[in-house]
Amino acid sequence: MESIAELEGVQGEGSKGLASKMRALLGEYLAPLQEELDEKLDSRLVRTVRRGVEAILQNRDGRNGLLLSELGGYITDGAHAPAGTKRLGNLIRSEKWSGDEIAAFLSAAGDARVAELAGAGEVALAIWDESVLEKPGSLKLEGLSPVRSSTVGWMSRIKPGYYRPPSAPVFVPGMPWASVIVAGMSGAPTLHSMRWWSTRGEQTSDRRTEIEGMLLDCHARWGRQVLHTFDRGFAGAPWLTCWLEHGVRFVVRWHTNYLLQDEQGRARKAFEITRGKRSLAKYMLERSNGKQQQIGVYCTPVRHPMFPDTPLWLVVSRQGKGRTPWYLLTNEPTTNPEQAWRIIRAYARRWQIEMAFRFQKCELALESPRIYAWRHRIKLLLLVSLAYAFLLSLLESTHAKLRNTLLDHFDHRTGKRCRETPAPLYRLRHALARLWLTFALPFVYRNSG
Repeated sequence: MESIAELEGVQGEGSKGLASKMRALLGEYLAPLQEELDEKLDSRLVRTVRRGVEAILQNRDGRNGLLLSELGGYITDGAHAPAGTKRLGNLIRSEKWSGDEIAAFLSAAGDARVAELAGAGEVALAIWDESVLEKPGSLKLEGLSPVRSSTVGWMSRIKPGYYRPPSAPVFVPGMPWASVIVAGMSGAPTLHSMRWWSTRGEQTSDRRTEIEGMLLDCHARWGRQVLHTFDRGFAGAPWLTCWLEHGVRFVVRWHTNYLLQDEQGRARKAFEITRGKRSLAKYMLERSNGKQQQIGVYCTPVRHPMFPDTPLWLVVSRQGKGRTPWYLLTNEPTTNPEQAWRIIRAYARRWQIEMAFRFQKCELALESPRIYAWRHRIKLLLLVSLAYAFLLSLLESTHAKLRNTLLDHFDHRTGKRCRETPAPLYRLRHALARLWLTFALPFVYRNSG
């Protein structure tokens, strides 16, 4: 590995050395995957995997970020863009690999992070959530199915001073999407898995089958080493049945109107069980924007009407006046404020996966592919997942000095507000794209056959 001191300059060989260093880090990160693909694919296609990931990071066009004709110009150079497009097309259309190789590579990274956290005696969190990829202008792409548009959802929220928007949900063509990331109580997360499916055509599946399959795979890998955290979309008896049958440790945000049994065995709504009860303690929680917020904590044992013999605990996080409390249901023993506070902090870390979805949609243009065949489109989406996972790996403390050098010289920010905004991944991608575009690799044309 090159010394960081050799990369201190930002002119001439200093910046060029920094570009080489970052490319070397990408090559080192992808080396295990390329070794596996080398047994199945032509060496030129294996090289295109790394060049393709680099091109995805360089192309910051939000509307056309994943068009093969656009990426082709970054894989090669402007004069040979058709050759680059052909190479990337040959890669994703090759029948000698399926994309499962990338999925296994990401899963291995998640396993390594769980082992690292367990070895350090820290809590390992498996954070779950789901979203959709929207293709409202597409009708012919293979495997598209109706998805509820989240874009219309946030655009139709009432804005003060404007007319009331329509409240009916809007469904558009798209692809359901689920993801799992592994994280500790602090630090950057690690991407473990991404999965897309369709409810129509040859790829027909359903949400329950896909997500339960992901859960069983994770449980087979980690057992009870991890604490699984879920949002309200997973609240309810069907998912609770799945978790309890397989002995999964979980925390889920419970709906306030869903029934639970209190200590006297009465079936009551979640908010009714804790209504009027004073907080047991108060703690300061650091929000994602860096601000501190005082949180009131309360916990009580409960049961679910369908599982009267299974002990559960209801943890309440009171955010303050005017804010809706969190009602968290868990099977982790929670008998005192300290244990309840750990549950609240674990659920608060779930915001990491919300940012992951937003980053990949907005910054990596995950909704822009125009590839007809389902299996080819999935391969391209998995390449985007690789690019995102590589950016997350650069947030590790071992790369702190190199990362700071890159940000200082290729994504400088002036003004207190810009410097204090906690958006390192966006700045890191911007700086990396500028660096690699400034010091592009020379293109040597070879006939791809």
